[in-house]
Amino acid sequence: MTLVMGVVNVTPDSFSDGGRYASRESAIAHGRTLRRDGADLLDIGGESTRPGAERVAPEEEQSRILPVVETLAADGATISVDTMNASTAAAAVAAGARVVNDVSGGLADPDMLATVAGTDADLVLQHWRGHSADMYGTAVYDDIVGEVVGELGERVAAARAAGIPDHRIVIDPGFGFGKTPEQNWQVVRGLDRLVADGHRVLVGTSRKRMLAVAAAGAGVELAGQDDLDLATAVTSVLAAQAGVWAVRVHDVAATRLALAVRAAWEGER
Repeated sequence: MTLVMGVVNVTPDSFSDGGRYASRESAIAHGRTLRRDGADLLDIGGESTRPGAERVAPEEEQSRILPVVETLAADGATISVDTMNASTAAAAVAAGARVVNDVSGGLADPDMLATVAGTDADLVLQHWRGHSADMYGTAVYDDIVGEVVGELGERVAAARAAGIPDHRIVIDPGFGFGKTPEQNWQVVRGLDRLVADGHRVLVGTSRKRMLAVAAAGAGVELAGQDDLDLATAVTSVLAAQAGVWAVRVHDVAATRLALAVRAAWEGER
């Protein structure tokens, strides 16, 4: 069964929700809503990774997210912390997080792998080639699927060397990170190679530009965010069919509905 990871951005400059949940109270309330909608995990982040975003000091990041992590973990939620900073990862795990979701795959902070190894948390290693300030400057590939698979393999090897066992490692192809929309779709078409690697795979296409570009290419005009969430729900179903472990989404209810219909269609319980 493919799990649903709900996004809680505790940031004033998120690309997807415009800082709607930047306050502690609103972020906690949103996390609780996502759980009621059926989220299996909550991914809490305090630093935007939208194209062109400026870095946030770890101390500021932690002041944003730690009270949210602690409260929602106390509620019984399974918490993932979306961070590139080892100190934030350690503090979040101490506050109750069970997954560290590092979009840099452990490359942004040289202490990340060793820090996570010293905990019992799982680690998501995302494919990444650089910070958001130059999001597309590294989007040059000869064989994008082969290179993404290979570079993720290098990050897995580094995590193993740091003492993180395979059963705690998740890989993420990094849609929207160092990839153009068309390159993202090429990676989608190669998901089976990532799943065949044997590690759990996390997919995050939610509200990404690749969806709007695909719609425009088909002559479909998007009316707003609801249309992006509909497109995301479709990609969630297709990712589930490909065998991924989890999908990371903003609209949990829409994705839950789509996955339920897929299960009924295929006769799954």
